[in-house]
Amino acid sequence: MKKYKGFSVIGVVVAVAVVALLGVATFAVVDGNNNATDFNNYDFNSIIEPGKDNGNIGDHVKGDKDAPVLIFEYADYQCPGCASINPKVNKAIEKADGKLAIVYRSYLLAYHQNGTAAASAAEAAGLQGYWKAYADKLFSEQAEWEGATGSDRTALFEKYFNDVTAGKGDIEKFRKDVASEEVSKKISFDMGIGKRVDIQATPAFYVDGQWIKWSEAGSVTVDGKEVKWDSSRGGDDFVSLLLEIVEAKTSKK
Repeated sequence: MKKYKGFSVIGVVVAVAVVALLGVATFAVVDGNNNATDFNNYDFNSIIEPGKDNGNIGDHVKGDKDAPVLIFEYADYQCPGCASINPKVNKAIEKADGKLAIVYRSYLLAYHQNGTAAASAAEAAGLQGYWKAYADKLFSEQAEWEGATGSDRTALFEKYFNDVTAGKGDIEKFRKDVASEEVSKKISFDMGIGKRVDIQATPAFYVDGQWIKWSEAGSVTVDGKEVKWDSSRGGDDFVSLLLEIVEAKTSKK
């Protein structure tokens, strides 16, 4: 794989005015500083497949992984801004009609007590084919679990697993995988990438190596075409922004 060459814009600023979409973070257990991983071997602008460095768990993709437009998201399941924007991400994928996929990577900041536990549960669900449904469940039920501890948190996460699998999932495997080395390596790998691209807040989105600074005025250039916006783009305006990027990237010159 190609060596990552860097972003056109470094850092993400989350607009204070858009309180419902503020990006905040998690529980610092997995820090991504694994010296055994040579991150120079990875192209952060491509979907990363399963391998030894990520616990044989590849990038999670919402939408068709072969879609012509890939937008990368760094997010935290306990981040309220991430929860708020998640339905908008799903809506943009649906409206793009096969042209857009969102590649999700966990980025856990230090001040959410349940972020790592939630990410571990999502990865464990993903090992049985339920990552998207479980991720959506965590975001939609965030207010219920974000303050839970111990057995209460465990019970909630297991209930969500049973809910999204309609009782067909292997709960014993789920319990084992939550605490597995493979899941820990996956989260650490995602964190390692996030540290190397200098994530400042969540949710953070980028396309073609450029930050989509949706919480303030900004622009990106895709396939030689500039997409520019003059102010923050939250809510359905965020959906429109993603669709504008898709249109610019897929339209004929």
